[in-house]
Amino acid sequence: MRRRFRRFHASLRIAATLALGLPAVRPAALVAQQPGATERAVRAIADGVLRDATFQVVDPATGQRYDAPAQAPAGARLRLASPYHDWRYWNGVMGVAMLRLSDVLRDPKYAAYARRNVAFAFDNYPWFQQHYAGEPKWEYPFAQRFIMRELDDYGSMGASVVDVMRLDPQPRYREYVLQAGDYALTRQGRLPDGTLVRDFPVKWTLWADDLYMSVSLLARLGELTGDRRWLDDAARQVIDFHRHLFDDRTGLMVHNWYSDVAPQGQRGVAFWGRANGWALVAQADLLDRLPRDHPQRAELLRLLRRHILGVARYQGGDGLWHQLLDRDDSYLETSATAMFAYTIAHAVNAGWLEPRYGSIAQRAWAGVLTRIRPDGQVEGVCTGTGVSDNLVDYYHRPTPLNDIHGVATVLLAGAEMLKLPGAGR
Repeated sequence: MRRRFRRFHASLRIAATLALGLPAVRPAALVAQQPGATERAVRAIADGVLRDATFQVVDPATGQRYDAPAQAPAGARLRLASPYHDWRYWNGVMGVAMLRLSDVLRDPKYAAYARRNVAFAFDNYPWFQQHYAGEPKWEYPFAQRFIMRELDDYGSMGASVVDVMRLDPQPRYREYVLQAGDYALTRQGRLPDGTLVRDFPVKWTLWADDLYMSVSLLARLGELTGDRRWLDDAARQVIDFHRHLFDDRTGLMVHNWYSDVAPQGQRGVAFWGRANGWALVAQADLLDRLPRDHPQRAELLRLLRRHILGVARYQGGDGLWHQLLDRDDSYLETSATAMFAYTIAHAVNAGWLEPRYGSIAQRAWAGVLTRIRPDGQVEGVCTGTGVSDNLVDYYHRPTPLNDIHGVATVLLAGAEMLKLPGAGR
């Protein structure tokens, strides 16, 4: 009877997937066993980005494209010809991922993309700043470059700029990342205990996503400058985020925490997959750069292992995780799975986890491979998502083909899997 119920429940899930227009999942084992599957997949994705990244601006009124804004007629309301050129947090992750992929594959064209992307932004944002007329920040090219307000305006992109500086150490890049780091330390919203927060939807709200948006930059600034205050603050953020967001019962982080509910604040309702992914990648970023004698290192390793093992409980038999990690009636989601694969593989490669845990990452990556089309387009990535007190909002977030919020996370995971012993290429 139980077996029949499980089959019936599985058939309902398949029907729901088809009704929502979500991608059907191909058998992970068959895809992963194909020789060269990982390298083919990441090259297909990365080469697609290179094709789409025209490094041009466009006049929507005429369709005319220009290599630089100054070439356009006076009065033109220009936009970027490709979303891969903008100053958004996902572009920062893309730069980091492309540099990693370039190192692993020893192919300089991917590093060249990251360098050119940063240079294009620095070269052209002043024109857009000069012509800015108060449009919503999210809708205007490079607005997050010249409007520094929230962590995702500068944290992830700042991390990418620091990584690019290793190949192209321009003074203007160093000036920017130090400015961004100083803003995080002295002007970004914080709780009385120093935890970084946002002033929406209520003042103050802690978002799990922001662990990556802050720590990715802070940790790199500590490594770049040798100044321990950046690393100390990054370590504090990891510990405080765990204290406010981690749920011992499930072993997961909730998406958010509200500070305005007395006396202890109030956690959000959703164990959202990608939020947990951002938090895990951030922890790995910090441990990569934290000195072995740092007083918080042992505690940070404990928190990372606890979070990884908590997430591992919810992995499906196909290797993928759900949009809501503890709700198997929510859809299977690619970007969270990719970030879990990356962090677990990286932890094994770095010696933070025993090699036997590599099988979790291998199964996760096998699942991700089923979501990558031969032309490199990625299926099953949840689009941009704010915090919500209604679980239904998370259930019904769309998954557009090749959604830019998850493409780079898949590249990051693939590059790490290429280094994992026994994972194959």
